[in-house]
Amino acid sequence: MTAFAAVAGVLEIYFDGLYHADIDRLAHAFHPKAIYATADETPMLYRTMEEYFPVVAKRVSPASRDETRRDLIESIEFAGENTAFARVRCSIGSKDFVDLLTLVRTDGAWSIMAKIFQITERKT
Repeated sequence: MTAFAAVAGVLEIYFDGLYHADIDRLAHAFHPKAIYATADETPMLYRTMEEYFPVVAKRVSPASRDETRRDLIESIEFAGENTAFARVRCSIGSKDFVDLLTLVRTDGAWSIMAKIFQITERKT
């Protein structure tokens, strides 16, 4: 499997985890020491995975509301053999997200190390 395919696979697990509000899937996509942050809230929102996963677990999943999936990988770039950057888009409810994801490869497996995101309300 190519590095590009491996990173794309992690991103698909990430999208599935968000769509189903499934923290087990998200735990496979994120590095255990990953960070989650946005400056769209005041003060800036920052969470560890220990803080983030319980929030997701309490959500009503987009899948249970039969929402249309709006997952898109816009780009994947590599800085070397063990570092990648992905720009992706997805939606939850009426909110659209642009996620800037930094991925690392440790012990031969890719995982998301940082999620920094922008939130916008979708105009229907």
